[in-house]
Order: sequence, then C-alpha cells, then structure tokens
Amino acid sequence: MPIEVFNRYEHKYLMDRKTYKKVLEIMDLHMTLDKHNKDHKPYTIANVYYDTPDDYLIRKSLSKPLYKEKLRLRAYGVPDTDTKVFLEIKKKYNGLVNKRRTALKLSEAQDLLKTGKIADVREYMNSQVLNEIEYFLSHYNLLPKVYLAYDRIAYFEQGNPDLRISFDMNIRSRRYNVALEKGDYGETLLDGNTYLMEIKTSRAKPLWLTNMLTELGIQRQSFSKYGTEFKNTINSVTMKQAI
Repeated sequence: MPIEVFNRYEHKYLMDRKTYKKVLEIMDLHMTLDKHNKDHKPYTIANVYYDTPDDYLIRKSLSKPLYKEKLRLRAYGVPDTDTKVFLEIKKKYNGLVNKRRTALKLSEAQDLLKTGKIADVREYMNSQVLNEIEYFLSHYNLLPKVYLAYDRIAYFEQGNPDLRISFDMNIRSRRYNVALEKGDYGETLLDGNTYLMEIKTSRAKPLWLTNMLTELGIQRQSFSKYGTEFKNTINSVTMKQAI
C-alpha cells in the first residue's frame, strides 16, 4: 500500500538547465530513479487546488504564518471517473510538512468534495484521513480554484525511504475548466530554462548532498507553485484594470 502519511521538511531550489544537468549526473551516482522515470523521462502530476471564494487559504499561506493548510486533488496523468486519484490535506507548522492522503476513484472524490461526506468507505481508502477531510470540508466553503500540473523526475535513496529528491519542470496552470478529467493544458508558470528541485526528508541531508549544493552554488529558496500562480493571477488582473 502506498505511504499515505508524510512528516518531513521540504526544501526548494530553483536552477537553470545547465545546473540541472550537472545535478542529475550527481543524483545518478548516489540515488535511484523512481520506477516511473525510465530513461530519465518525466511523469506528469496533475492537481486541482481547492480554496474559499475569497481565496482565504492561499492568502493566508502567502502571509507566511506559523501554521497553514491546503486541500488538493491529485492524479498521475489525465484520469477518467473510475481512475484512482488522491485527495490530500497538506499542513505546515514551523517548517515541518505533514501530508495526509487517501486514494479514491475520481467520481468518489468529486462526490465527497461536493457533499462533504463519503458515501461508502472502500478497502482502498484511508478512513482516518477521510474523517479529517470531512472535517476540513465542514470548516471551509471550498471550490475548485486552479488546475496545476507539472512533469517530474524523482529519486529515492536505496535503504532510506525518508530521503526523496524531485525535479519539476513545465509547470502549467489554468483557472478555467478546473477539473482533472478536462485534460492537461494551461499557461506556463516559469520559463522553460527553470527547474524546481525539492529535497524531502525528516533528517539531516547526507554529506554528498550538502557538498553538491555548496559546490554548485545552489541556494535554498521559498517557492510555492500555487502561491506563485495566485500572485501572477492577481498581478494580471491588476494590470488589466489599470489599462
């Protein structure tokens, strides 16, 4: 069964293509590619982020509070109604990320998001996480606000399931047809020469990794895909109103 509860720190780094290629060479020496990244080909992750009508969750997140939370629906590729997807609550307190998720069929997830209740708990669902999601839905009036997808290459360390490093590229989003089954398309979030690396671990980074960051001059940055998309949207609306 896939891991459904995560507690870890997530450190993010933006880099250009030249640095990205150097980093991959080092990754291949120390870590193992995800099974879905055969021959270094990325796989696609698609998400729908849910928020209140006034975008309370992302506005709060951008204010950098000690505690923040969000809800998203995630698929790998474009799903149909019977495809298994993941409904996730992601919380962050004082830098530590807690992610809790459950598998559902897309149609089941959509029904839960509309009604606030799960009709029938199946064996592939996490009942405890479902309870937490139901509480979350009762606390906020949520709507599907943005579709956000990207292509990912991921690595893990043999014998150490705690450490995972991923590289996201071709990040795209849309605020129309906000549904996973509507297809994979949207406006690009970053230029094609920029890659996002995320180091996810609850422990100290291994020495080879800290050496790589130092030697290549890669510095940790604060970056949120949803947050960046939201700020871009606000800036675009402001510019149009000024014309």
